[in-house]
Amino acid sequence: MKPPAEAWSKGSDFRKCIVGDTDLAPTMHSMCSSSETSAEAKSAAACSNHKEAEKRRRQRINSHLDTLRTLLPPCNSKTDKASLLAKVVEQVKELKQQSSHIMQLESSFPSDTDDVIVATDFFFNNNHQSLVIKASFCCDDRSDLIAELIQTLKSLRLSPLKAEMVTFGGRTRNVMILAPDKIDEKNEVVEFLREELRLLVHRSSCHFGDRFKRQRRIIK
Repeated sequence: MKPPAEAWSKGSDFRKCIVGDTDLAPTMHSMCSSSETSAEAKSAAACSNHKEAEKRRRQRINSHLDTLRTLLPPCNSKTDKASLLAKVVEQVKELKQQSSHIMQLESSFPSDTDDVIVATDFFFNNNHQSLVIKASFCCDDRSDLIAELIQTLKSLRLSPLKAEMVTFGGRTRNVMILAPDKIDEKNEVVEFLREELRLLVHRSSCHFGDRFKRQRRIIK
């Protein structure tokens, strides 16, 4: 069945729906353009927000990296990020090891085993770095032990900041906090002190021989 002829007359609503009204075309085009412009504006705003967030994230990372540089021992400020993080990992491992040693220093009562423990620690105050050495040794007690220890510290130019000594049952443990005259980046004074204390402990054991009939061993 064909639609009535009146339905196809020029200007009829039916014709406008099927064929399209040329008067509506500019309006439709304007609506489409406005929609596209709005979408582009939203996309540009989202892109701008993303760039700003990424910029702030990079600034925070760089700020934290700069802080790490100030906390580490003196190093080149131009060190790349990978090298800097590697140094941080190394420093954290060393601090954990020192923490373990310091925990052992807390037990100042003399044990049955000869031991020597030497650890270093850094303090920062107003961008000034200070080094202290924490040392402990346990061995048989003897009358000239303290005199030898004082001579050792003088030869290494170490100043005692704190010292504790506990003597019991012919055994003694000495715990000291020492300050060197200057920071030794190669830790040579630390190695010298560790070796001197080992020799001191060894002489104490040899001096008494088998007095207690117990075998001694040096714990590194």
